[in-house]
Amino acid sequence: MSDELESVHRHHRTAPGNLAVGVLTVSDTRTLEDDTGGALVAQLLEGAGHRVVGRKIVKDEAEEIRAAVEELLASADIQAVILTGGTGVAPRDVTPEAIAPLLDRELPGFGELFRMLSYEEIGAAALLSRATAGLSGDCVVFALPGSRGAIRTALEKLILPELGHLVGEGRKR
Repeated sequence: MSDELESVHRHHRTAPGNLAVGVLTVSDTRTLEDDTGGALVAQLLEGAGHRVVGRKIVKDEAEEIRAAVEELLASADIQAVILTGGTGVAPRDVTPEAIAPLLDRELPGFGELFRMLSYEEIGAAALLSRATAGLSGDCVVFALPGSRGAIRTALEKLILPELGHLVGEGRKR
């Protein structure tokens, strides 16, 4: 095994588990009763041993999105926030702009890898996604498209395998 691969395995073994995650759906039309995307995020997180400690829906308004994320970030319990919706190119899709001022460090590799994986699944339409991620303090923030397919791809292939590692690295001083 290469030194680099061994280092990754060591980080994964020492990464925090059972994380507390806030889930925020950005939508002008969804309610908690019919929010299948947010429900899928919660289901996948809980299936991986994490705790969903807050779940909310906000309108596609930058101020509302930012305020809801700030509220989640202010909770001492929350180590990650996952948003769904509002990451496309339509004029109402403002999630990336809403959260950008809250991110201390961006994780450009997340969006790049997500679009690559999406391209394999849906073709050139993947370029319409502005999925993004970053760290706000020691909390990891992900902004995903609202489609269940995109959510499943992001969670299963990128977020869940690295969430504990990301949180652990974000806490280093």
